Amino acid sequence: MFDFVNNPEFRNFLHSLNTDINFATVLAWLVIAVILSMLGGAMGGMMLAGKEIGYKFSAIIGSLFAPAGVIPAIVLSLLIVNFIHK
Repeated sequence: MFDFVNNPEFRNFLHSLNTDINFATVLAWLVIAVILSMLGGAMGGMMLAGKEIGYKFSAIIGSLFAPAGVIPAIVLSLLIVNFIHK
């Protein structure tokens, strides 16, 4: 575990998440955004419709519908930042 954290390539990649916009960082930010939106959608679905249709089912539906709005927004924002940066 510590070998992975102390790996210079991994540290450079983590640093490039803040400084560079390339294909690897775009994919990394997209994966992070999708995971966070799925968690938020599941929580929102449970809060909105948990009692009516069940907490598990509302969490599943919320986590499936949440990335539908996040993925295009993240891709568009990363493209805009890339054009502004250059």
